Amino acid sequence: MFEWAWPWMFALLPLPWLIARVLPPARIPSAAALRLPLVLAGLDAADGAAPVPRWRGVFALLAWLLLLASAARPQWIGDAQALPRSGRDLLLAVDASGSMSTEDMAIGGRAVSRYGAVKAIAGDFIRRRIGDRIGLIVFGSQAYLLTPLTFDRDTVLKQLDDSAVGLPGRETAIGDAVGLAVKRLHERPQSQRVAILLTDGVNDAGELNPRKAIELAIAEHVKIYTIGIGADAMRVNGFFGSQIVNPSADLDAKLLTEMAEKTGGHFYRARDTAELATIYREIDQLEPANDAQQQYRPIDELFYWPLAGVLLLSLLALRPIVLPRALAVTQ
Repeated sequence: MFEWAWPWMFALLPLPWLIARVLPPARIPSAAALRLPLVLAGLDAADGAAPVPRWRGVFALLAWLLLLASAARPQWIGDAQALPRSGRDLLLAVDASGSMSTEDMAIGGRAVSRYGAVKAIAGDFIRRRIGDRIGLIVFGSQAYLLTPLTFDRDTVLKQLDDSAVGLPGRETAIGDAVGLAVKRLHERPQSQRVAILLTDGVNDAGELNPRKAIELAIAEHVKIYTIGIGADAMRVNGFFGSQIVNPSADLDAKLLTEMAEKTGGHFYRARDTAELATIYREIDQLEPANDAQQQYRPIDELFYWPLAGVLLLSLLALRPIVLPRALAVTQ
């Protein structure tokens, strides 16, 4: 839709006529003609007045109209578009202990480690969370905040991609990870505090007991979604040949279930990358906060078109004066 942002600028349309009526005609002394620029040198007349050809008056009127049109800010306004916004504060707590290097996952038919699968699938989850503040915690023997809550999803993705198994230690401090998440969400609105904790093991390190961490989360109204990752069966080669083992025997599903249920979240079990992707898609459907839906209409400014018309008219108006004078000088 086309419209003028400042249509009142057209009220200045009669301004040149009013100035011409009020001010006396301009007189150019003949002696001064020698000192005029080359462009104006041909405007003086015998009686000292500056006669204006009719065509130049038409050009001047058109130029004035175009200047006013540019000043009125012509705009093309597009259709209204909804701004995606959920208003959530999401903290991702990702296990980076030694066991996350176990290659019992597959992407595109190729075996990958648990941590590699998390990077790929959680990365896609982060890209979709437009409008949320997202932070990243990695934990092993200790818990570290890699990225504070931010709208900058690219930074979160880069920090996740740059992290590595064993960076925070080889053991698993689930309690410390939850405690750090609660601390970082403390100053956010209660209805928007969400943590997503992903691990493949049992709490065997750290200073904060996981059940004490659950109490803190309940007191601070932090909803926790927990994900237990790891296959139930995996073929390994040993001294006595290959055998089937359970690589997730140490997963504390009971603790993760208790943590999720008591805080209002949900426990998910991801045995392969397909289940992990489904889990993140389900969590992606978290109900939005009660923020008013915002819309915007894209605006394209068009003022440069009438300005270009003014420039073109100026060049056409000056050509009959400049060109003959320039030729006369060269001769």
